[in-house]
Amino acid sequence: MIILDKIKVGIVGYGTIGKRVADAVMLQDDMELVGVTGNSYNFRMEVANMNKIPIFNICDKKLFEENNIKLAGNFDDLLNSVDIVIDCSPKPHGKENKEKYYIPNKIKAIFQGGEKPDVAEVSFVAQCNYSEAMNKDYVRVVSCNTTGLSRTLGAIDKAYGITDVHATMVRRGADPGDIFHGPINAIVPVLEMPSHHGPDVRTVLHDLNIFTTAMSVSSTLMHMHSVIVDLKKKPTTEEVIDLLKNTTRVRVVRNAERVRSTAEIMEFARDLGRNRGDMYEICLWEEAIGAEKNKLFFIQAIHQESDVVPENIDCIRAMMGFEDAEKSIKMTNKTLGIK
Repeated sequence: MIILDKIKVGIVGYGTIGKRVADAVMLQDDMELVGVTGNSYNFRMEVANMNKIPIFNICDKKLFEENNIKLAGNFDDLLNSVDIVIDCSPKPHGKENKEKYYIPNKIKAIFQGGEKPDVAEVSFVAQCNYSEAMNKDYVRVVSCNTTGLSRTLGAIDKAYGITDVHATMVRRGADPGDIFHGPINAIVPVLEMPSHHGPDVRTVLHDLNIFTTAMSVSSTLMHMHSVIVDLKKKPTTEEVIDLLKNTTRVRVVRNAERVRSTAEIMEFARDLGRNRGDMYEICLWEEAIGAEKNKLFFIQAIHQESDVVPENIDCIRAMMGFEDAEKSIKMTNKTLGIK
């Protein structure tokens, strides 16, 4: 199915993910950003207003009027003007919005990874299971960590066949703009076995045997994964490096380039001229990829603020009936400057 008319998109929640998805929607030739919701007046609303993004209020509109922001309407007005909503509100508000607004108004909706899988019919990573989201009404784009694991493990599984995965998530303590969370001076283990990441990966790669553990550390710059994979076919290190270099939305970086940390990856993204300095790709260090018999070892870094942005764009197309996954991914990559 070829979509001739622009898809009318609304963004609910204009925070870390919502503002990035809104910018990405505006770059797509086949989409129109109808507007974003404003739950309270803040600097993000000022930026949206400066960028001429229509704002639809959820809270008392007086807060906006007092600060000279002209509103495009209220939440009901937004819902009446769109083909699909991307819900980027904090968990569990996505599920609440679904029951209260989207189902009664028969509005298609995309949810984010903070919501439980049962909020949607499908959990989504574009290069892994695009077809499963075709023409669905409710789809969940999985979390940044699940997206990262799914991209790399999906490619490796196709090439070699995976029997088992053991992965440890070293999670950032808070986003850069977050002043309320930590830790500041601690390493905090996730006291559940497995951590939720492994079961979540199986909502996308359904047959993958994966066990994960996790901890939070005193950093705001990316998550890191240490991954051990048992394979059906014996790989060589060089073959795996070549595979990952040719996997979309994955970037192999090198110590030889003096990229030795998450801080340098983020500086690299800024030097690439990325919007907000975002790194959409999952980054693996070439020197930290190794194969021994049928085992594969690698370390990868995940930019928690941005790796799910291209997934949201491809998810829109799938839900609206655009059948060609490869073409959608290429279209999104081109607009976001992804290899």
